[in-house]
Amino acid sequence: MNTNKALYEMREIRDFRDMMNQSAREFANEPAFKLRQPNGEYSEVTYAQFRTEIDALGVAMQERGWLPRKNVAIMGGNSYEWLLTYLAAHIGSGIVVPIDKELYFEDINTILKVSETKLIFVDNKSYSKISEHRAELPEGIEIVLLEGKEAVPGTILFHDLLAHGHELLSHNAPCVAEYKSAEIDPNALAVLSFTSGTSGLTKGVMLSQANICFVIVSNCSVAKGGPGDQYLSVCPIHHTMECTEGILIPLYMGACIAFNDSLLHLMRNLQEVKPTIFVTVPLMLEKFHGRIMQAVSEKKGGRLKLTFGKILAEATNAVGVNMNDRIFEEITKNFGGRLRLIIIGAAAVRPEVIKDFKTFGITSYIGYGMTECAPLIACNHDQLFTIDSVGKPIPGLDVKIINEDSNGIGEICVKGPNVMLGYYKDDVLTKETIDEFGYLHTGDLGSMDEEGILRIHGRIKNVIVTKNGKNIYPEEIEYHLNNNPLIAESMVVGFDNEEENETIVEAKIFPDFEAIKKKYTEKGKDAPTGGELERLFDEIIKDLNKRLPNYKNVKKVTLRDNEFIKTTTMKIKRYANMDDKETPKEEKDSENNPLK
Repeated sequence: MNTNKALYEMREIRDFRDMMNQSAREFANEPAFKLRQPNGEYSEVTYAQFRTEIDALGVAMQERGWLPRKNVAIMGGNSYEWLLTYLAAHIGSGIVVPIDKELYFEDINTILKVSETKLIFVDNKSYSKISEHRAELPEGIEIVLLEGKEAVPGTILFHDLLAHGHELLSHNAPCVAEYKSAEIDPNALAVLSFTSGTSGLTKGVMLSQANICFVIVSNCSVAKGGPGDQYLSVCPIHHTMECTEGILIPLYMGACIAFNDSLLHLMRNLQEVKPTIFVTVPLMLEKFHGRIMQAVSEKKGGRLKLTFGKILAEATNAVGVNMNDRIFEEITKNFGGRLRLIIIGAAAVRPEVIKDFKTFGITSYIGYGMTECAPLIACNHDQLFTIDSVGKPIPGLDVKIINEDSNGIGEICVKGPNVMLGYYKDDVLTKETIDEFGYLHTGDLGSMDEEGILRIHGRIKNVIVTKNGKNIYPEEIEYHLNNNPLIAESMVVGFDNEEENETIVEAKIFPDFEAIKKKYTEKGKDAPTGGELERLFDEIIKDLNKRLPNYKNVKKVTLRDNEFIKTTTMKIKRYANMDDKETPKEEKDSENNPLK
């Protein structure tokens, strides 16, 4: 069921060439990018200039025989050059293979070999990773360096390639017409994205330009934006969420994009760029929230001022006057002072975080998607704001829940123009995932109310089935655990105890050591270590169990000294943390313990 209707009339786009041609005409003199220069200052690139740059790079690639229908791998941090390569390849009817820059060389090489890719664009850090194993790379592979102006043996400089492309354009070389007239099939393979998710299975997701263009238009039809909006790109650009939501959508709308220098400089970049829209993942938003709350608590009268501010905001909102941004100006200026919208995806976020940011005058739209759906499936939007759901399916999608249990929870299935072409060279898995009626089985558990609002309850593969047949959703217990200020991260698993013939629910916990230290220091006590720390968390679990049905009670706790292994979208890799062993007592009492 989908009761979500378009709120705004949007222009249709056939493919990325059509999109960028339209944007270059409609927003010709608007800034498409705000780029940091070597001297630290920012300069702007207009839509008209960007469109010419795409063609310059594209004709240079065409002349070298890299287009059309050739695979072009791109690996590196978020940058103008990364995106220029992405669009130049697509507009020349190429196939883009985005690669996670955090992968180990073995995984990178496997992707190159499996996809039969013979061309890769890399930044300096990525090049250093592959250059050490140059002999192991696919035979004949060509490497383009996205950064620098000095030649490296056996590589091509992006800078030189682009400059040559401008020359080819100025002389109207034969490859110019070939590039500009390359036939684009919007329904053919365009993006080959190898996912490394929480299950650990690497799959090649095949997306078309039509898949992604549908999401762009559908999403924009319920969430307004355009010239004057400033984005700051932070999440990894190789990931479909950031590429579609944080890059392609603003280019369709006529907004401006800036790239974050690094996570270390994020707060500085926010104040320099002054974004109006920001795409992020829950963990990053919750860290922002935690930092704000800590700063408030440390300031004399801070908590009282915050409480009074919330009361004042509620009172003014009740009479139709929104003064939230002025009331909480001291908080919002940390984000540049213009932030109006945060787009959140990839995992669940605590409702109180969404609620607080709304009170500060910053709206947060929670969405739900997956790479196989390019990626958006559902979202909150300009006429739907919830703090505990992923909103409604985007216009044009058919979403249903199958195999519902007594609580209305079942598997989420999706049918529509955004559903992938299939998995690369894996017809068996494709048929297992997309049924004969065209519905993609997400593997996610959800429920949908009578208004069509979708709620996520976890992954089917994560469900713990007890000995007496009851279902336990780990994500539900993790949500309660993560609400505790002394817990940084948690992962809930289950295993059968054959001796006692019961299912044991175990909570693996990474404590928030800084919060624990602060809590005990304020009371004039030393932070707990060893057995004291165990007893502290035993009490936390006892309190949690009182609020849960007996069959969901946590029976075992494992404390970690380090964060969980995560994906690049900050989701815990369950498979990689399953064999985690409890830290021996002697280690808990050692000098390596974070509380010592």
